[in-house]
Amino acid sequence: MAARPRTITFVRGVRAAHATAPDGSTGVTVVRFDPPASVFVDVRGGASGTFDTASLSVDATFGRRWAIFFSGGSLYGLDAGRGIRVRVLEEGGGSAVFGNPNPVVAISGAILFDLPRVLGPIPDYLPLGYEATRRADRRPVEEGRIGAGAGATVGKYRGRTHAMPGGVGSSARAVPGYGRVGALVVVNAVGAVRDPRTGRWVAGARGPGGRILPPEGRELARARPTGTTLTLVACDSVLDRPSLARAAAIAHAGVGAAVHPYQSATDGDALFFASTGVERPRRGDARPMEAADRIGAVAAELVAEAAVRAVTVGRER
Repeated sequence: MAARPRTITFVRGVRAAHATAPDGSTGVTVVRFDPPASVFVDVRGGASGTFDTASLSVDATFGRRWAIFFSGGSLYGLDAGRGIRVRVLEEGGGSAVFGNPNPVVAISGAILFDLPRVLGPIPDYLPLGYEATRRADRRPVEEGRIGAGAGATVGKYRGRTHAMPGGVGSSARAVPGYGRVGALVVVNAVGAVRDPRTGRWVAGARGPGGRILPPEGRELARARPTGTTLTLVACDSVLDRPSLARAAAIAHAGVGAAVHPYQSATDGDALFFASTGVERPRRGDARPMEAADRIGAVAAELVAEAAVRAVTVGRER
């Protein structure tokens, strides 16, 4: 039996899990850090929905997070944050700030649009956030249509009737001298996904005979594209905030190599980059930001792999 591919939980100091709504239409994915990780966010889409990301800038004073979450449900999905905070506090997490004895749990996240096109009840995302946080562990994270990717779709540029399932994918590897790097990607793109290694379109709009039709400019314009690809990269090397920002900028190239289009004005695309700081790099920088460049280059490969896995795990390629 082939070994199961490594996922983001391969990175030291990282746990992860999903919670999916009972009807399987949506859900929440939570990645936890023990201890809290230094996190930077780079939001490139013009229509993002995020939870407490303003303090994750390159010059952030309080840029550490206990967890990052991705959720379906559009703005309703932001309610997952409270459930995550409750569970972390139950487990004794949180930090005292400004001398106040009441612990504060800093978390951040982002949402995608998977709401149904008919009027109906919206799931309660608070318990989904709580449950995903409770389940988080070091086992390889599940992939496919689960958690935040449960209701995700791709290939909406020819109409939703031609779209294919999206999902969650993850990938990780060791980087000699620089610890471990892992990525988790939720793909809910209006466009299509191409495997950069083969050049094949692996998900998109279905045409006659089930053939995947590549996105074209006119179709995208008619579709008034709105989509979201959410990405989290984690490493266990110590990186300062400018290095996190540099590595995140490089990692975006990997998402763009797989998801077409990416970073559109009406998309919610965002990429978080976290350093757990569990490992000191065995190699020092021989030139400015060498560690960021090397880790970012690997991250770009991993996020592309994870994006492909998000739309292929659980079905025939």
